[in-house]
This record gives sequence, C-alpha cells and structure tokens, in this order.
Amino acid sequence: MSKARWIGAGIVLAGAIAAGVVLVAGREDGARSTAVVTAIVDRGAVTVDVATTGTVEPASTRSLAFTVDGTVESVAVRAGNRVKAGQTLATLDDTGLVEDLSDAQAQLAAAEVRLASAAGVAATATRNATACAPATQPVVVVACATQGFPDTGSDQVLSAEQAVNRAAKAVDDAADALRGTVIKAPIAGTVVKVTAGVGDQVRSGTAVLSLADTTTMQVRARFPEADAGSLAAGQTATVTLAGSAPGSDVTIDATVAQVDPVGTSDGTLVRYGVLLAFADAPDDLLVGQTAQVRVRTDEVTPVVRVPSTAVHDISGTAGTVLVRSANRSEERPVTVGLRGDQYTEITDGLAEGEQVVRSW
Repeated sequence: MSKARWIGAGIVLAGAIAAGVVLVAGREDGARSTAVVTAIVDRGAVTVDVATTGTVEPASTRSLAFTVDGTVESVAVRAGNRVKAGQTLATLDDTGLVEDLSDAQAQLAAAEVRLASAAGVAATATRNATACAPATQPVVVVACATQGFPDTGSDQVLSAEQAVNRAAKAVDDAADALRGTVIKAPIAGTVVKVTAGVGDQVRSGTAVLSLADTTTMQVRARFPEADAGSLAAGQTATVTLAGSAPGSDVTIDATVAQVDPVGTSDGTLVRYGVLLAFADAPDDLLVGQTAQVRVRTDEVTPVVRVPSTAVHDISGTAGTVLVRSANRSEERPVTVGLRGDQYTEITDGLAEGEQVVRSW
C-alpha cells in the first residue's frame, strides 16, 4: 500500500474514533468488520418532557348585548377587527326611546314647578299660623288651618316632592334605556364573533358580539392521561408557533397555569385540558393559532449520564451497560436515577470519561 493510502486510512480512523465509532475487526476467515458506536460518559442535564398540540386563545372573552329590545341600526365591526376601549360597536334604532326621554324630562320640569308652588303656599300658611297664635304662648304655634293649603287636610309639599322623585326616576330609567341601544367596547381587544346584522330584531341580554381580550393570550392544550399525571401548575414549558416561511418557527417560553382536574373522553383516549401562560407573548399572536407545546415535567442537573439507549435490563434502579475499554466490551451493572428522554442518570457504577456502547 502506498504512503498516501496509509495517511488517508489514518485520517479516516481518527475521524471515526472522534465520532465515537470503534471498528471491531473481523475474523481471519474474511467476515466483515462491525462498527460499534460508543458514547463518553459525561456530566449534564437529564430531562423529561411531554408534548402535544394546542391552540392560542384569549385569557378572557366577553359576550356583549343590548340592554333593551329593538331593531339593529348599525354594526360597525366584523370578526377579526381590533378595537379600542370605549369604541362604538353596534347600535339600535333609538327613535322611540329618545322621545320617551324627552317626555320624562318635560314631566320632571313640570313636577319641579308644582313643588316650588306648593312650597311657596306652605310658607305663607306658616306665617299666617304664627300670626293666629296667642301672645301669651309664644313657644307653641297653633295653626289657623291644617298644614299645606288652607282648608285642606293634605300635605301638598310632601306630595309635590314625591312627584318630583318619581319624575326624576323616570328620567333616569329613560336615559338608561337610551344608553342600552349602544354597545361600546368595555376593553381593548379583538372582535371574535358577530351574530346580528342591520335590521335584525334582538332581545335584551342576547349576545350579538364577542370581544376577546387579546392583551393577555394563553394556550389551551389537551394531554392524554398517561402524560397528565406528571403535569402540575408552575412547570416550565415552551410553545412553538409555525412561521410564515420554512424555518421561521418561533419558540416562546411559557408556564403551566392550570391542569383540569377532570378529563374528557373522545371515545378512544381520556385527555386532560391544560392552560399555559406566556412569559412574554408577542403582539402578533392570532386567536385560534396552532401551537406545539412541550412541558418540562422533571429535570436533574448536573449529573453523570449516558444515552438512554445504552442502558439495558432496567429493573427499578438497577440496569446494565456495555463498557468499552481497550477494544473490548464488558457488561457492567449500574444504578440508575432519572430516566430522561435522551439521557439516563447514572448514580453509581460509571465514572466520567468512560466509554459505553450507545446501542447494543
């Protein structure tokens, strides 16, 4: 073999060793060599995650309705529109209610005039009564006639005050009814549903719009019961949202906010609902957007670890690995700790720097 070929073979062999690949020589009868993939025992994190898909949704959604019956006169928004707090969203025809308010205000004004008149008459009657009292009894006032108007037995001032109170309440009721013909956004948010159109007859209290508070968004996901048992509020998570172009996915940190105590069955699996809160939600989240959810349910770090495929015959905390040394492999019992998604914790039986066969 030429010198150049020997150099090339040496480079290939060095690369294989660096990659954790050991060539096991074949027998003299011409059997093919076998590549053994090894891994170096190191120290790092061992983690356990559970994953599923979820949907982005607002933390709260408000159903908005008129507070009076009527005919829809205008709808200023449609689903998907972002609105500001206080913005007018829809109105009813208010012609009749405007007239009701005007009539109530006129009746209040008339009642106030009658009250002023009755108060004036009562004041005059009081002065006359004082004049009729004997001079020898200055403390006791003896009226020449009953309270109120002379020659009557009713209190006209009290009656007038009650009439004013009733008229004022009628004005307040008419004003409330008129305000009930307008739906304004109670918060800034996004309109997610519109169920009424111009000309529709609507009843008081029947929702005609749904407004989502998109300033606080969350993710709702459903985990199978096999994973749900390891979930708890406060666990860290990541939410990945698909980007508009390949490779533009966005991953956002999140926290488990709630795990439903009761699951629901879809006929095949029982699943449990989970709510996740964003640590710092971007402004361009879309209601109903699909998200990939991954929750960290357990973690230990830093610990001695090996790839999980390297550990066999696990029973409780006991397991077996195949240690590679001096071109020889031998089985060795080990004590295992946390069994993660990619790595398994080794609490006894291996030291950092040793090599184990990755898969055997």
